[in-house]
Amino acid sequence: MTAVREIRLKSRPSGLPTADNFELATVDLAAPGQGEVQVKNLWMTVDPYMRGRMNDAKSYVPPFQLGKALEGGAVGEVTASGDAGFRPGDLVQSNFGWREGFTAPAAQVQKLDTKGLPPQAFLGAAGMPGLTAYAGLLRVAALKDGDVVFVSGGAGAVGSMVVQIAKAKGHTVIASAGGAEKVAFLKSIGADHVIDYKAEKDLTAALMRAAPDGIDVYFDNVGGEHLEAALTAARPFGRFAMCGAISMYNATEPPPGPRNLFLVVGKQLKLEGFIVSTHWDMLADFHRDLAGWVKDGKVTWKETVFEGIEKAPDAFRGLFSGENLGKMLVKLG
Repeated sequence: MTAVREIRLKSRPSGLPTADNFELATVDLAAPGQGEVQVKNLWMTVDPYMRGRMNDAKSYVPPFQLGKALEGGAVGEVTASGDAGFRPGDLVQSNFGWREGFTAPAAQVQKLDTKGLPPQAFLGAAGMPGLTAYAGLLRVAALKDGDVVFVSGGAGAVGSMVVQIAKAKGHTVIASAGGAEKVAFLKSIGADHVIDYKAEKDLTAALMRAAPDGIDVYFDNVGGEHLEAALTAARPFGRFAMCGAISMYNATEPPPGPRNLFLVVGKQLKLEGFIVSTHWDMLADFHRDLAGWVKDGKVTWKETVFEGIEKAPDAFRGLFSGENLGKMLVKLG
């Protein structure tokens, strides 16, 4: 038996989760049986979408269960194997995050080829957030020559990749973020204009100054006031990739919709919501393009790291107060 710690959902949050909504528990892992592997997690991710799974509501993924370990992306090392396809020392990806280790069927983990990148990059820039940016820009928003791109939450894991992919393809990019450090980071990765939404009294006016002739593509990670500003600034036939709305995830009352939604009709705008799991077929193309961009110095990334499984709830809560610059990760072991 191997003892490991895990984070469980103790109660369902109302509004922003608190420490009381989580509990730290210790469990014993059995040795892997035939067709199973035992894995020691090295890194895990926390992501905004996990907030929705803490509610007891039907969605595109089932809700987390009370009294059970939460789930999420993780990278780990095989420590024991009952499957011929894996051996101790292999790096693997799984959805068994929020725990220091696990024993599971080998079919539920994927062997990781790091391609020379740090393993944790496959939880961020080279993983789900990076593919989200890639698919949202290229397929959902159908990026085309000459487009002016606006991305909200530009300093986050997805937003910073949107900025760099659009710049790698030669576009003018406007990004929003909160605070001087994030503004400086976005400028360092090539954003043409950066709006510090915390310092602006009128976000729409700030966006119009940055894009006096309007925007063609809006990549929405925030919703709310940012979406309203983008609707005003949009050129006719603009395309909006609706990825997330972090400004609303902890709302205890239904937030008001954009007051200018009627502009969708007159401007003939396309607003399309998307889930990255629908676009896994683009992963090979994304990794090919990413390798080239990294080699050419066109893409880089930042990580905000909390250490220890016990810090995972703090890392998660930090997403909603803007504590992360780039990808929010928890280092384990």
